[in-house]
Amino acid sequence: MKIFRFVLALTPALALAATLRAENLKTVDDFRAAAAKANAVLTIPDWEQTPEAVDAMTKNAIATANKALDQIGAQDPSKVTFKSTIVALDDLTYQAGNAANKAVIIKESNTNEKMRAAAENAVKEFQDWAVGIDYREDVYKALKAFANTRPQLSGEDKKLFDETMRDYRRAGLELPPDKRKEVEQLRKDLAKLGTDFDTNIVNAKAPVVFTKAELDGVPESFFTSPGVKTGDDAYAVLANVTWHFVTVEENAKSEATRKKLYVIHDSLAKDTNRAVLNQMIALRNKIALRLGYKSWDDYQTEIKMAKTSAGAKKYIDDLVTGIQPKFAAEVAEIQKMKAADTHDPKATIGVWDWRYYDNQLVKQKYAVDKEALRDFFPFQKVLEGMFNIYQSIFGLKFEKIAAPYKWIDDLQFYMVTDAATGEPLGMFYLDMFPREGKFNHFAEFPIISGKLLPDGKYQRPVTALLCNFPPPSADKPSLMTHSDVETLFHEFGHALHEITTRAKSGRFAGTHVPGDFVEAPSQMLQNWVWSKKVLDTFAADYRDPSKKIPGDIIQKMNDAKKATAGVFYRRQFAFAALDLAMHDAHPENAAWDCVAISNPILEKVFLPIDPSTTFVTYFGHMNGYDAGYYGYAWADAIAADMATVFEKAKDGYLDKQAGMKLRQEIYAQGDGRDVTMSIEKFLGRKQSVEPFLKKIGVKGEDKKKAPAGPSQEAR
Repeated sequence: MKIFRFVLALTPALALAATLRAENLKTVDDFRAAAAKANAVLTIPDWEQTPEAVDAMTKNAIATANKALDQIGAQDPSKVTFKSTIVALDDLTYQAGNAANKAVIIKESNTNEKMRAAAENAVKEFQDWAVGIDYREDVYKALKAFANTRPQLSGEDKKLFDETMRDYRRAGLELPPDKRKEVEQLRKDLAKLGTDFDTNIVNAKAPVVFTKAELDGVPESFFTSPGVKTGDDAYAVLANVTWHFVTVEENAKSEATRKKLYVIHDSLAKDTNRAVLNQMIALRNKIALRLGYKSWDDYQTEIKMAKTSAGAKKYIDDLVTGIQPKFAAEVAEIQKMKAADTHDPKATIGVWDWRYYDNQLVKQKYAVDKEALRDFFPFQKVLEGMFNIYQSIFGLKFEKIAAPYKWIDDLQFYMVTDAATGEPLGMFYLDMFPREGKFNHFAEFPIISGKLLPDGKYQRPVTALLCNFPPPSADKPSLMTHSDVETLFHEFGHALHEITTRAKSGRFAGTHVPGDFVEAPSQMLQNWVWSKKVLDTFAADYRDPSKKIPGDIIQKMNDAKKATAGVFYRRQFAFAALDLAMHDAHPENAAWDCVAISNPILEKVFLPIDPSTTFVTYFGHMNGYDAGYYGYAWADAIAADMATVFEKAKDGYLDKQAGMKLRQEIYAQGDGRDVTMSIEKFLGRKQSVEPFLKKIGVKGEDKKKAPAGPSQEAR
């Protein structure tokens, strides 16, 4: 919640000076000499502060890019070069992409509704323009002329050439003009709908008022959180705020309360996004069919590690089968708990029950109180502890610096440098707590990507984390759940992937890697917060910093995690399965109903649902991870495999040699080389799915039904 105060008006320059005096922070200018020495460029985003400025930025960026496109298209076909075609295209799309990234950040985080609306329009303009690039025949002819020279390229240059030309094929440039025009329009329509889908999710508000009795079991700290108490015996639970929803679902004793909140949460954006998503999947299907693919699944997986939808589906189906015995045993155990609570031996576990009974199982059988553990995870201490770990193992240094412009008062801005050489590597913003109109989940948003510029200097990246951790209250700091800590370690892993890049082209820098690999480096880092050795470096009771989490509790946390892995992963597999099913082969003119397709799969693979709910209307991954959610499970197998490098290292998860290897072989490479090569260089061997199967509890005979894993052999 934003607090409005009367303040003295200062000019921007004086305001910045006052901030510097108060915090004694360095500025970006203090790092420019070191950047110049490393032949690097540091750029602070110039944030637009009026709707008109956002509109002007958009038009200027597109006009500049169009001028560069005209230059590519006007070349003499007999004189085209790699630099004047392929690299020039990467240069101009990179610059326009950075402007679009700013518009996305403004749309997702600005406190002014008019600014967010202007940025949403800007995002739509950029998307419309970006689609149109693929259909510039003059540009395509110039690139085709270069391709006809049969250039002898190698390494990242060859990869850039091959994938650029592949994209033209995938855009339909080899189709007859009328079909090509149709695909272009379909793609533009789809891009607009995707932005509407995201906006509808952000705008979905659902305060649900309960009495104290209805929230029996919910920790007292929740009731004292800002904005929760709204009357004498009225408490507003915001179904659209993740930590509100999870806290109540995990702790409320009343099934009626849990189910009521679940139904509202899983029906968010129902009135707007059901129709929007139906249109989106229909358009995706049309595009795929026009381009000669049998489904959007096949179109999307072609450029990922899986290569085909059949490979992705088999992987998920095999995991569903392989984990079935463990999943069934876990559900049976928590069903007994519900039967005892309700005095009904036939009681069943629904989607609204699993969080609560999983939590009760962890409390009763493993003596782990998730709520009590919050006291060991005050946000700022966790952040500093994570920084210390990542700085140490990756050979980095993070310094808080002055941000010339802040869209919120508590925005944090940091410079990352190489600890050994002092070379500046990039910057990141932290926007960590929920508020009205802000992106309502947890994610890393690139702003300026890394790239080797035409003048031979390297543009260092800038990125942002937009998160929604529990805010501080009047008498307590922000206290995180252990799951929140895991999320922070994960999302910051994406920021490191972005910042430490060395890829030459913007297309391959940082997290611009195949969608079924992008989560792996960050998923691997989640292992850190389950290690006593790691937790002991920062987890301490905020009231008594000498008090650490007892070793036996950490062991029980790990035991409990394994004991509930079946339910956790079957839920993930359900999401992957319903996503693939929604984008599978479908007659073009047949009706689409995203809910009718997805709800039965969610129930079949996971748990009974309320039939009135529309889970996918609020499932943000349907725009961006469409036909790609399987990538989480795919990447999780890679992550578990990569974690073994640390597990076998001398200092475990704190091992500097393993950390530097990860930075050099995975993070720095981006997609500049095939990610399979990067993975195997890091591992020092071929990939294996065994660590993942062990992690999720698939063993013995069930392994015969489990997937071979996301390796070359499995494709």
